[in-house]
Amino acid sequence: MPVCVVVLSDQAAAEGLTQQLRDTDVPLLMCQAIPPEGNAIDSVALLSPNLTRQRRQKAMARWLMPFGFLAGVTFTKITNLTTFAAFGPWGETLIGGLMGMGSGLMGSYAAAASVDSDNEAGVRILRNRRDEGSWLVLVETPNGIEAPWQVVQRSRPQQVVRLNDL
Repeated sequence: MPVCVVVLSDQAAAEGLTQQLRDTDVPLLMCQAIPPEGNAIDSVALLSPNLTRQRRQKAMARWLMPFGFLAGVTFTKITNLTTFAAFGPWGETLIGGLMGMGSGLMGSYAAAASVDSDNEAGVRILRNRRDEGSWLVLVETPNGIEAPWQVVQRSRPQQVVRLNDL
């Protein structure tokens, strides 16, 4: 999905551009004005590194936790360690699997925090512009369809940041 963010100096320009974009014949998946104050930018997944990291962590946990469980069960059976022998042979195996599952969960947090997204530089620029008092207009179009650039240019933007195709 092609995504661009238009940086504008004031609220009237941002709301005017948003309305003009919605009035065009170009299909838009998202057209949203983001004010410079408040936490509205943190609720937009494309512009919030924290939301992106949380989504990545949950996706990784779906894979790492089941494999961690299987690895824990396998390790318990292969090594013949009797760390949890008081729980019996099935209880010991189950606890080993649960510990492996916990390791998979911890691994998903560590891995998700260590990977930067492709749009990190662009998002940092946009967050800085917003902190300086500029309004942001997020424009997202379906694959293969360009944003209405003529309408965007008529609004005299301070900057247009095109995020990588997602």
